Amino acid sequence: MRYLTALLALLVSIGGFAADTQRPQFTFTAIPDQNEAELMRRFEQVAHYLSGQLGVNARYIPVKSYPAAITAFRNNQVQLAWFGGLSGVQARRMVPGSEAIAQGYEDQFFKTYFIAHKSAGITPGDELPQAIAGKTFTFGSKGSTSGRLMPEFHIRKVFGKAPAQVFSRVGFSGDHSRTIALVQSGAFEIGALNYAVWDKAVVQGDVDTNQVSVIWTTPEYADYQWTVRGDIDEHFGAGFKEQLGRALLAIDDKRILESFSRSGFVPADNDVYQAIKQTAQDIGLLDDF
Repeated sequence: MRYLTALLALLVSIGGFAADTQRPQFTFTAIPDQNEAELMRRFEQVAHYLSGQLGVNARYIPVKSYPAAITAFRNNQVQLAWFGGLSGVQARRMVPGSEAIAQGYEDQFFKTYFIAHKSAGITPGDELPQAIAGKTFTFGSKGSTSGRLMPEFHIRKVFGKAPAQVFSRVGFSGDHSRTIALVQSGAFEIGALNYAVWDKAVVQGDVDTNQVSVIWTTPEYADYQWTVRGDIDEHFGAGFKEQLGRALLAIDDKRILESFSRSGFVPADNDVYQAIKQTAQDIGLLDDF
């Protein structure tokens, strides 16, 4: 009897495995804007959720850089991507027919924080402090909306110069978590980053607010979004894009939402990001990735 039970369990697992491998492979990626371990935890949960909702083998493919995420999307190595505002605009330009289909509720009202090490002696204000001029400064990734595009826009607006002409040294940390670490250590006096990453790090006790603090917050802008390739229905069947959009908007798992620092997801479209596109064109960053 014990042998028959074990054999039945084996046959069921083999049958389940065979059926699972027959499902189409659906792949997605995300810009690497935080540390890799945290991103893996977040997007493996999303992959599990989408597999159940869509009847496919959903797989998250991590990448090492913003350009790598855009390239994977362009080459159809992934059919869906969690992009920032700028990287999404860049990717959609390369893949005609691709669409922004969902964004976090908070992404409608996104912000950049300028932070400073206490040694810089910068007083927080309602306007970008003029005293940051001459200091050392780090952006995040070169392709980041909140860590590069928007802070550079405001720096140019206030000082009428490129960042290299405003600061004594300019760097690119690579991601928002690294920006915090560099400014907190004093390696750079000033930095700019995604407000949600900062707020979460403060709550988790990962920031020494005696050493580094927020000195200015930008006006709000639209940022992150899920972007899907325009030819996705050709590969997964008519109506798949619509089904995918519904699944993303329906995410209500508290663990997933907390990992995104979002309260939920809302519809988006390409028009939402026209201001980002125009800003990138105005300061020459649209093709800079």
